[in-house]
Amino acid sequence: MIGVLAARRHGAYSFLTCARTQTFIQRYMETLEQRIQRVAQEDVAITPYDPRWPELFRQEKGHLLNCLPNELIRRIEHFGSTAVPGLAAKPIVDILVEVTDLQMARTQIAPLLESQGYDYFWRPSFGDDGPPFYAWFIKRQEGSGLRTHHIHMVDRHFVEHWDRLLFRDYLIEHPRVAEEYQYLKLCLASAYPNDRVAYTRGKTEFVLKVTAMAKQFYGEPSAGW
Repeated sequence: MIGVLAARRHGAYSFLTCARTQTFIQRYMETLEQRIQRVAQEDVAITPYDPRWPELFRQEKGHLLNCLPNELIRRIEHFGSTAVPGLAAKPIVDILVEVTDLQMARTQIAPLLESQGYDYFWRPSFGDDGPPFYAWFIKRQEGSGLRTHHIHMVDRHFVEHWDRLLFRDYLIEHPRVAEEYQYLKLCLASAYPNDRVAYTRGKTEFVLKVTAMAKQFYGEPSAGW
């Protein structure tokens, strides 16, 4: 009986290992343009708030602190809609990581996380290809391939990214504004179910307006300084 269980476990492990290897090979063979097109066309699905999201953040934060070079990591924050209690969101935990050196993150962190199955992109902050660039990772659920986490790695000078913490805090303290944001996201997800770029652009005006309100409310230029 023990032998049968061991064989089953070995078979399951072999299957997962082969599936992971096959996925890695498929992604390796893609051009950058094909990779960007693939991730941009993945479903945009909004789900009710899940109280497990904060714990999923804490678990991933612990994983990153355990596996990444400590000298490169300064702080790790939970942001985005999954960080706002009660707010419907895409079921993907957004994580903002401050690194001491982005180029070192490219050479040391990116290969390490890619070897664990994360998608990696050297991503522009504005537009399609304009600087400044930052490291962006997608973590996926084993088997289904569904996104579970987005990890944004920046240094302290990426003011727009750190402003998102002000946006997060303002939504937490102003539930009515959070409700407006939720309604907007539901409308955009319905209008652009397979176009993440259009969905994100549709939120931009609202996010900028509320971020400006948050800066005035908190009296801070940004959360990164």
